[in-house]
Formats: sequence, structure tokens, C-alpha cells
Amino acid sequence: MMVEPKHYPGDLAQMQSLPLGAKIRMTQYRIMQWYDHFQGDVYVSFSGGKDSTVLLDIVRGLYPDVPAVYCDTGLEYPEIREFVKTVENVTWIYPIRYDRHKRKYVRTNFKEVIQTYGYPVASKETAKRIYELRHHNLSPEYRAKLMGETDDCPLKAVPKRWRFLVDAPFEVSSKCCDAMKKRPFHHYESETGQKPIVATMAIESKLREDSWMLYGCNAFDKTTGPQSRPMSFWTEQDVLKYLTTYQIPYCPVYGEIVKTESGLKTTGCDRTGCMFCMFGCHHDQAPNRFQRMRETHPKQYAYCMKPMFEGGLGLDEVLTFIGVDH
Repeated sequence: MMVEPKHYPGDLAQMQSLPLGAKIRMTQYRIMQWYDHFQGDVYVSFSGGKDSTVLLDIVRGLYPDVPAVYCDTGLEYPEIREFVKTVENVTWIYPIRYDRHKRKYVRTNFKEVIQTYGYPVASKETAKRIYELRHHNLSPEYRAKLMGETDDCPLKAVPKRWRFLVDAPFEVSSKCCDAMKKRPFHHYESETGQKPIVATMAIESKLREDSWMLYGCNAFDKTTGPQSRPMSFWTEQDVLKYLTTYQIPYCPVYGEIVKTESGLKTTGCDRTGCMFCMFGCHHDQAPNRFQRMRETHPKQYAYCMKPMFEGGLGLDEVLTFIGVDH
């Protein structure tokens, strides 16, 4: 069934230009809609990062008893885990996989996932297509499209700069996000019946912008399951301004929030997703995420760079192969 788009070109820019106070009120309204629709059976997907910290503060300003759910992937900065421990009413969940022999879900980890499927390299879309090219029984026509050898469907093609990954000496895949985060949250939802409120913003990626255009902030009919994204039209500047204006405690891994000529900025990390994720690292300005990690978290850096056969994750080989300094 076709879904009528909730937004059209220009809507996002117009909403992003609104003052913070207006954005807060609009976000509160969307949260209330979500809460009422599911009769309070909702939760906040809480990563411990600055975006979800703001979201949790807004949600609990309306509904103090809404639970926060944190997935302990083992990929977080240690400061994030310690910060999450200071927040009240947080449920901890863990990455899982289905064990066919035991006929139940069991714990898994990032090393097991990349050994099974491959490394998260380039972008989710590119990694997914590289995996298809290497492992799926594709028709010659579809394979030609993915390799950019035809003029039709250019958006399907692997970007030219990444086609060499088809012959990489290691596996490439986008499946880590599903295994490490999406699957445990879906399992939690099936066990509790609660519906998620997440802090993702449309500005973060084209995929998230497209999803917001199609479903809006409260995606009641999203094909992969209902999801509320009430901060979709916020920007990072809004998040930093909220934290400073309302003096909200946040994870110290970000450092201080300071004013610069171009706006507010953190003096520490500017992102706190999975420490060892390589998606988008080729776009990082120097020092990139791994160069910073080498200085600020040498223990984690040594572990992720060490070869697999020596007990590490083998990122040194991968980053060298794709030409990213580290």
C-alpha cells in the first residue's frame, strides 16, 4: 500500500529555521500524540548521547515515568556507560542473535558480528550493496546496475570510489547495526508491547530525511514498525543550545560546550556512536575519530586496531585498505 508523504520539499528547511522554543513545543506536542495513541505504552531509546539526553529530558518533563532503554553494545565510550548509570529508570538490554540449536536468543558481540558478516565501511547503503555483490546470486542485469555499468537506476549503483571493495581481502556488510541495535530493541518491544521514541534527526542522513518526508515525526504506519522521531526537525545547534540553556547534565566525553564564530561546539567528542564504526570516517576532518581515540582512549584504540588473530578487531588492515589515516 502506497503511503501519502507527510512532508514536501521545503518543509524541513522551514521547520529547522524556527526558534528553539517553538521546536520544543512542537516536539512536546508530537510526544503527547504518541503517548496518547499508545495509552502510555512507550519508551525512550536512550543512547547516553547528547541528542537522546535532550529527548529524555523533554519526555520526562511531560511523563516522568516513561522508561529509558539503553542497549549496551560494548561499542560505547566508557564515559557513556558510566553516564547512563547515573540516569534513573533505565533498562539495559544487549545485542542478541537467534541460536537455532538452543532455539532461543543468546548474547552476541561486535567481534562475532563482523566475523560472521563483515566490517561497516563507507556507508550503510554502500556496504549493503557490496555484500549483495559478493554473496547474493544476482542476475547479470542487476549486478551490472550495482556496478554502475548501465545508465538506468544510477542511485542503485555502488559509488565509483568504493567499487574496489568488491575485491577487498575482508568482508563488508551493513548488518552490524541490525544485530547490535535494531534486533535487541525489536525484541524488547515484542516482549513489552512498548513503542519507541527516538532522538534521530533528519539532518543526520539522506535516509533519515527521506523517511521523515514520507512518514513525518510520528511514523504510525512505518513499514518496519511504528516509531516516534519528535526531534526530526532539530539541528545539532538546537541540541547544544537546549543543554546549555536548561543546564541539563550530559556525558562528560563531549567536554564543554563553548561559543565559536560559527556557533556552539563541544570541546571533546562531537559524536558518540559506536566507537569502532567506520561508516563515514572518510568524511571526518583531521583529527578523525580514530586519531582522536588513539589519544583519548588508547586502550580501546589498541584493541580495535590489533589483528583478529591476536585477539583484536583488525581495523588497522581495513582502514589502511580504504586509505583512512589512523
